[in-house]
Amino acid sequence: MTRVAAIDCGTNTIKLLIGIHHESRLEVLARESEVIRLGQGVDATGRLSQEALVRAFAAIDAYAAQITEHGVEQVRFCATSATRDASNAAEFRAGVLARLGVEPDVLTGDEEAAVAFAGAMSNVTAEVPRPILVVDIGGGSTEVVLGDDGGVRAAKSMDIGSVRLHERHIRHDPATREEIAAVVRDIDDQLDACGVDLAAAATVVGIAGTVTTIAAGVLDLATYDPDAVDRSVHAVGDVHAYVDRLVAMTVSERLALGYMHPGRADVIDAGALIASRVMRRTTVESLMVSEADILEGIAWSMRP
Repeated sequence: MTRVAAIDCGTNTIKLLIGIHHESRLEVLARESEVIRLGQGVDATGRLSQEALVRAFAAIDAYAAQITEHGVEQVRFCATSATRDASNAAEFRAGVLARLGVEPDVLTGDEEAAVAFAGAMSNVTAEVPRPILVVDIGGGSTEVVLGDDGGVRAAKSMDIGSVRLHERHIRHDPATREEIAAVVRDIDDQLDACGVDLAAAATVVGIAGTVTTIAAGVLDLATYDPDAVDRSVHAVGDVHAYVDRLVAMTVSERLALGYMHPGRADVIDAGALIASRVMRRTTVESLMVSEADILEGIAWSMRP
């Protein structure tokens, strides 16, 4: 049995999973998520801001303490969209190495898609119809991955995410009709060119914070409950209706929702629109939501 720590550092959040590899399963000992907005301003400046680096390093310090406490033997730190795009990514990598003793793996879009797919598939039963489309909406990028038990058939990482599109297009609270239209055009342009046959999916599985928050909203939870969200299935019409309501809300109204993470409330409008536009290109009648995501994929990559 090997104790491992998987860290996923994206544009908006940094997440940690500590687990033990048994012969055919992963026992999760700890799971944490912090909103650090590492990619704040990257779309416009091309650089990681000093404020964002301070937030990221504080979270990594806290994770390092947990890793030591759990006696972890192997650590893999994966960085995604923001650090792919930033001109000063070397400063971030040096900070990670100093704190954790490992170099971050800066995943390509294709690598990010493959690991996210593996994580989601670890939570899907044999009865779920194949092929499966996994949709991973992040802060800086969105991955759409079509595959089955044999692996990935087609995948695309697109430079659209909740932080990136919100910062690019939205200036008002709530967003104006024109701003929403601009976000939708950006999404549709990327989907037109993605090269993945979204309509071929027999099942759509959504992962990561934007989609899990949508699920909590459709379920009308009083507070966020991962057990209620995990493997929940939602009619596509209910998803679209909730996204419309969410986009029309002010940030204050979103913050009043008991299940809404405060670090996601300001940018989830753009992320929710990505989810809705992807679903409109599929032929399925429902959306399955999984708590297992890229973290499980990273952890499984360290299997003995």
